[in-house]
Amino acid sequence: MHLLPLPALADNYIWLLHDDDGNAVVVDPGDAAVVEQALAARGLRLRAILLTHHHPDHIGGMSALRARHEVPVHAPVHPDIGQPFQPAVDGDRIELAAPSIHFDVIAVPGHTLSHIAFVGAGLLFCGDTMFSMGCGRLFEGTPAQMLASLDRLAQLPADTLVCAGHEYTAANGRFASTVEPANADLARRLRDVASLRESSRPTLPVPLGNELACNPFLRVDTAGVVDWARQQGSGEDRVARFAALRRAKDDFRA
Repeated sequence: MHLLPLPALADNYIWLLHDDDGNAVVVDPGDAAVVEQALAARGLRLRAILLTHHHPDHIGGMSALRARHEVPVHAPVHPDIGQPFQPAVDGDRIELAAPSIHFDVIAVPGHTLSHIAFVGAGLLFCGDTMFSMGCGRLFEGTPAQMLASLDRLAQLPADTLVCAGHEYTAANGRFASTVEPANADLARRLRDVASLRESSRPTLPVPLGNELACNPFLRVDTAGVVDWARQQGSGEDRVARFAALRRAKDDFRA
């Protein structure tokens, strides 16, 4: 399998996965033209579309792609996602014949209530639930829901490659360094990110193990984050610590 992050819109990634026979699946196609260009440039045939949530920058190209290629759409149940599509709910397994791959569906409410993630072939397509060194804003869910969702994702194998929906890594890292300034793994990641962005390369995908070492939203029970939260008056309860992190990130400007 070959994995391609396609830059789209302001800072989105559309994820394109294909085999050696030219069969492709696309995740969160916010812009149909970007996908069509990638398919044509590589001689690929689109076989399926996966959607993690209903926000326009993740589904904007779905209708045009589905109409042109007549492929199934696997998506969470939400009225903003136009029919027809095949509902994907927690615990489902999506089996694709071409490319030959399967994805397990995990419900990850928080950013939106119906948000889902897809896990397969060592890849995690998590939309806007988790970013490198960050997590999504809580547009619909609660801190407890988002923390529970991140806890579920954190249980995946450490070598799982995180394929998030946005190139937010550098800004997220700057915030993370204010929470854990002594985190050596974080410092290394920030240096790597700076090098990648200087050469206009994506910072994703990234192994989940790296996120467990660097992402404060996955580290609410570590000493560094607990100490930071205590300084904010929220140190004793893990949901309160997470909520404090999310509030601080919402207000962070750097």
